Amino acid sequence: MASSAASSSKYKFETLSVSTPKDYVYHVQLNRPQQFNAMNSAFWREMVECFQAISEDSDCRVVVISANGKHFTSGLDLSDMGPLMETVLGDDDIARKFRTLQQFIKRYQLSFTSIEQCHKPVIAAIHGGCIGGGVDLVTAADIRFCTQDTFFQIKEVEIGLAADVGTLQRLPKVIGSDSLVRELAYTARKMFADEAAQAGLVSRVLPDKDSLLKAALETASSIAGKSPVAIQGSKHNLNYARDHSIEEGLSYMATWNAAMLQSEDLRIAAMAAMDRKGPPPVFSKL
Repeated sequence: MASSAASSSKYKFETLSVSTPKDYVYHVQLNRPQQFNAMNSAFWREMVECFQAISEDSDCRVVVISANGKHFTSGLDLSDMGPLMETVLGDDDIARKFRTLQQFIKRYQLSFTSIEQCHKPVIAAIHGGCIGGGVDLVTAADIRFCTQDTFFQIKEVEIGLAADVGTLQRLPKVIGSDSLVRELAYTARKMFADEAAQAGLVSRVLPDKDSLLKAALETASSIAGKSPVAIQGSKHNLNYARDHSIEEGLSYMATWNAAMLQSEDLRIAAMAAMDRKGPPPVFSKL
């Protein structure tokens, strides 16, 4: 199911395609289908540019991220790793290699942290293979749907490294089974859709890509119809609560809503809730 809207004129990228299929919903697609959406140097840079811009774009309230082609992504583009390998194999001493490699890794990490830090909820619509960096990417999203033919694979150990762009940090908090996370990370075996749903990695499994995108866009449209103050506040506080104690989260929430309860959105939503036969509420941009 292709997006019916034209590509957004505000977002032009080499490895990503951005469109606006529904009001306040942006659709970001990984767009290197001939390379199975392998993640090259342009991709790592453009993900940061794209999601940092979307985070501040008042025309967007929800993002769906999917992929063109047969697979969601094959992960790291090994053919594009020349500069990295030059550093690894170079003659610089260990301290200078360390500093350069650390900066490489941090730039890659920011590519997916930009999804997590985006003010807008992000729905990952996953099909086919979601390999290596693909798992890093989708664990940074808020909601994950997949097709029946999807498989997930933490493949990094097969090329001699530990996953370093977010999987080992986020996946344990997403699925809640330390044993399963370690099994997947140590063996590089494939986790198929039904197991992913059972483990809580995805919340819905759809028959095919068309129904996947339809479900993702319908969910996004439903979210986009809610108060952006409430939705963005919910995302921010869910992320905060995940990384802090319950007591800290409650205290932070009290301070947050002491300000946000004064928003006009509360009045608009409350009036619409009381008048169930009236039109849906309309909220200002944020």
